[in-house]
Amino acid sequence: MENIRYDLITALPEIVIVCMAMFILLADLFLKPSNRITIYVLAQVTLLTAAYLTVSTHAQGVGYAFSGTFVDDAMADVLKLMIYLGTSLIFVYSRQYLQLRNMFRGEFYALVLFSVVGMMIMVSGQHMLTLYIGLELLSLSLYALVALDRDNAKATEAAMKYFVLGALASGLLLYGMSMIYGMTGSLNIADINHALNTDGNIQSVLVLGLVFIVAGLAFKLGAVPFQMWLPDVYEGSPTAVTILISSVPKLAAFALVIRLLVQGLGVHSLVVEWQQMLVIMAVLSIFIGNVTAIAQTNLKRMLAYSTISHVGFVLLGLMSASINGFNSAMFYIASYVFMTLAGFGMILLLSRKGFEADKLDDLKGLNQRSPWHAFLMLIVMFSMAGVPPTLGFYAKFSVLQAALQAGFLWVVVFAVLMAVVGAFYYLRIIKLMYFDEPLDHHPIQAPMDMRIVLGFNALGLLAIGIMPQSLMELCLYAIGKSLN
Repeated sequence: MENIRYDLITALPEIVIVCMAMFILLADLFLKPSNRITIYVLAQVTLLTAAYLTVSTHAQGVGYAFSGTFVDDAMADVLKLMIYLGTSLIFVYSRQYLQLRNMFRGEFYALVLFSVVGMMIMVSGQHMLTLYIGLELLSLSLYALVALDRDNAKATEAAMKYFVLGALASGLLLYGMSMIYGMTGSLNIADINHALNTDGNIQSVLVLGLVFIVAGLAFKLGAVPFQMWLPDVYEGSPTAVTILISSVPKLAAFALVIRLLVQGLGVHSLVVEWQQMLVIMAVLSIFIGNVTAIAQTNLKRMLAYSTISHVGFVLLGLMSASINGFNSAMFYIASYVFMTLAGFGMILLLSRKGFEADKLDDLKGLNQRSPWHAFLMLIVMFSMAGVPPTLGFYAKFSVLQAALQAGFLWVVVFAVLMAVVGAFYYLRIIKLMYFDEPLDHHPIQAPMDMRIVLGFNALGLLAIGIMPQSLMELCLYAIGKSLN
């Protein structure tokens, strides 16, 4: 009985969000369209409640629930809090967009909350089947969200591409897990690590299983050569869905990598194998992401290729295979999420009924229309480019430092050169905002809460960039407590 009580308390945030998502679906049936703001408020309260429960149940040690398949540790709690915060910002940024496009309905908020539960399960999974269930809950919710605008042929096409390629990646991951299970006799992460450490003899089947797992993880992160879905899905999705796909799921994907590769397959002889794969993916992602982004005229496609290059930098930290490297990778992924939220938040701010501000030319002369919003976008672009003293600069510096300490000098030199190349397409946006004549003279209309939150989001990139110690220490605490 005591075990059941502990299990339920450990998973209480997930239980609350699942129940509220179902309640929102039912409540939406009885609400008039004019009263649907209630759904938005309920979704925000749900995230706030989950955050409170996560903080109140946090313990210094590592706790295991549901027969060792679910872990409650510092990394899980910190990443969950980041997921709540990021999702809350998405709700704020997307509300007006959804209202103008007749998508402000309960199913949007319910699907987003179900995807949040999927991310939380991925973050806390200590068993390969638990991780896979979380991944599929997240993926299926995102597929449905991409196709939510049923009258949009582009969104339907993007959803089909995402679904087919996502199913393929899930199959690769599952196939790799089955090979690991066949060689170790367990699906529990800790048991797999113990079996590999005890045996010490790495079979070729294990390496083959590892290849499949890395391939599946690369797809979920959006790393080369499994990045082909990103630009089409980013462009085809409604921007309120694109902002979700591009941000918080990356936190869950990072946790998935840590659980599988580091905690499960982190024995020395296998580390060398996945380290080599991550090096290749990092170099290719940074190169292809930055070079291809230069040719884009669609802002959402440009940010998609930008995402690929950012994932490459995250992999620089992960391939270092050290506490410092994992810490820097977590710091980078957190920084990237809030940079991306601000970037897509600006697109949502500039969009209006019948107009998607998703072309580079739509940003022309923004300084003349609204100097404040042009300044916020300038901070976001500087941060993405890694210009000091923004958060993006310190994030890039930390992963490059970790890779250098691990002995990857040539990779660091290459990444620095490609970061300079990548700065071009970010600086081009600043040039369009400040030096070109505006093509659109419509006044910018947005809810006051959206303007305030977007301002704090963008200015936070500058403030934390100047004083990054608190976020860095939080990531170090999460990684150190979970992996030591």
